[in-house]
Amino acid sequence: MTRAHPLIGKPAPSLSLPDANGDTYTLEPSKVGKPVVIFFYPKSNTYGCTKEACSFRDALAEKESFKTTQAQVIGISSDPVEKQKQFVEKNKLTYPVLSDAKGEARKAYQIGKGMLGLTEARTTVVIDSKGIVRDSLDATMNYAAHVKFVTKSLERLLAERKQASAPAPVEPGLVTEPGLATGPDPSTESPLVGTAEVLKAPGQHEPESTVA
Repeated sequence: MTRAHPLIGKPAPSLSLPDANGDTYTLEPSKVGKPVVIFFYPKSNTYGCTKEACSFRDALAEKESFKTTQAQVIGISSDPVEKQKQFVEKNKLTYPVLSDAKGEARKAYQIGKGMLGLTEARTTVVIDSKGIVRDSLDATMNYAAHVKFVTKSLERLLAERKQASAPAPVEPGLVTEPGLATGPDPSTESPLVGTAEVLKAPGQHEPESTVA
């Protein structure tokens, strides 16, 4: 289910874990410069977790919001490196899958248990390009909900980005070209024709005509 994750609105924690090749993978969300999606899942090579992992693989290749934002997807479970390697190779996963054998990442991201404490929770966290946690989904049983949730979250981030880059509206009647004065368009003003009077000082007479 969707819940108010305690990290939402806060900087996402950094992490450093071994990947499927045994190499150390370090994530500093504030330095990535694009959205990061971390999905914590219970066990590699189980039915639901395999379906979820493959759905993220396919989303990266097919879904517009994933491609446009260039989102970085990362999968994390407590499985050892050897099992993660088998999992990645068997399913041709195109993103990092990390081994959190000591539960360090789960603790940092405050990921609990699922199914009344019987298994690790299936939780996905969406981090924006500034490294701030924006969304989280906790749905241990519903593995299919996670990619749909992330898709909508990335679409919201895209909408925010477009709105922020849109030019400010120009007030009617204002000239925006450099070097030109602002104000009403003179061509739209009516000329004052036949309305002026000649003001004469007291005792002043009309000049006599010089025409014979």
